[in-house]
Amino acid sequence: MAEAAIVLCGGESKRMGRAKAWLPFGNELLLQRIVRIVGSVVELTIVVAAPGQVVPPLPKEVRLCRDEAKGRGPLQGLHAGLIEASAAGIDVAFLCSCDAPFLRPALVRRVLDRLELPFAVCVPFLDGRYHPLAAAYSTGVAEEVGQLLQTDRLRPVYLFDRVATRVLTEKDLADVDPERASFRNLNTPEDYRTALMTAGVPLPDWLET
Repeated sequence: MAEAAIVLCGGESKRMGRAKAWLPFGNELLLQRIVRIVGSVVELTIVVAAPGQVVPPLPKEVRLCRDEAKGRGPLQGLHAGLIEASAAGIDVAFLCSCDAPFLRPALVRRVLDRLELPFAVCVPFLDGRYHPLAAAYSTGVAEEVGQLLQTDRLRPVYLFDRVATRVLTEKDLADVDPERASFRNLNTPEDYRTALMTAGVPLPDWLET
């Protein structure tokens, strides 16, 4: 099967106070880091941005598409990415956000490998909740996602109720990401500060004050 990754970067980043895609992380920006990580696993990377959003420089082989509807959450971004992936001949896609700097390539590989017939979605379920932004989706679910958007059912769990979904538990993922680092998102400046310190990279001037 042809595989892709869909990286969402169009969120408003209200709690962070600035665009996450442009946050420095070592010698690269956060979106560039995520694109590099998923690009080591899949053959095509699709970045979904908001209308008019300026994104950092990306490798020429990365596809950029626009999520034309504002305020519709990750389901809208998933839909845009799946349409783009399907047009490129992709069968399955791993969905993630641009703010998970410790995403493990081995976890991406595991989730994609576990998406097999008769399942249309493969999603981790940890600590009592689904993680739809670390999940794999068949491009064939784009129509179902579109129907949910039309009826304002914007939570990804509604999709899991409609299509055959494989659920991965902590046991399924323990060997590829025992510390669950892949699920560590940066939502606030303090999250960002802690992640930079964990990675041992310099803090930007605005974060030091």
